[in-house]
Amino acid sequence: MSLMKPDMQMDVSFYKVEEIRYLTDETFSLKLPKARFAFKAGQHISLGIVGGNQSREYSIYSGENDENLELLIKEVDNGYFTPRLRKLKAGSMVEVHGPFGKFGMEPELAAKGKFVFIASGTGIAPFRSIVHTYPDIDYRIIHGVRYSKEAYDRAEYSGDRYTLCTSRDKGGDYNGRLTGYLKSCKFDPETHFDLCGNSNMIFDALEILKDKGFDRDQIHCEVYF
Repeated sequence: MSLMKPDMQMDVSFYKVEEIRYLTDETFSLKLPKARFAFKAGQHISLGIVGGNQSREYSIYSGENDENLELLIKEVDNGYFTPRLRKLKAGSMVEVHGPFGKFGMEPELAAKGKFVFIASGTGIAPFRSIVHTYPDIDYRIIHGVRYSKEAYDRAEYSGDRYTLCTSRDKGGDYNGRLTGYLKSCKFDPETHFDLCGNSNMIFDALEILKDKGFDRDQIHCEVYF
């Protein structure tokens, strides 16, 4: 769940689930009809099950012009909410609040900037949304996961733009934590960095980028618990 505070906007929409697409045993994509739902790539929504009494925040996984509104969700061990989401079927009703957040990309910047997207786990969701929305963007993704099977939809990214760091198997491009790989990287001084994932990764990555001489205004973060 995102730590960002939602905007005051509280639009509510109700959707029937169209498809649940399993990416691993624990992680799945929830596909909803987009209808008139408008958002900016990088934003997140609050998702609830109709008839339930809880909701959680998820970054949008689809692009602004994609056919479906899509979310990337990982089931939490011994969790309350995500196991219920995993049991949804096509036709189940869900409740969507939002969109929320200012994490994302303006068209003018996307057209001329150079970007490095740094993600852990399902934190890759907003970056897929951005890449789908701006297919000509000059980007590079550094994705940290435990196992190589968690390289969600890797085939969608050009091989030279996506680096997988795996900490618990040797199936990645780099065997070890994302931050270990980040220390060895060299970046153009004008690079913009967008970070999304767990707080420990983000705090460590911020220090590494600071040590490399990058200003805080070049770095944008979306922190998950």
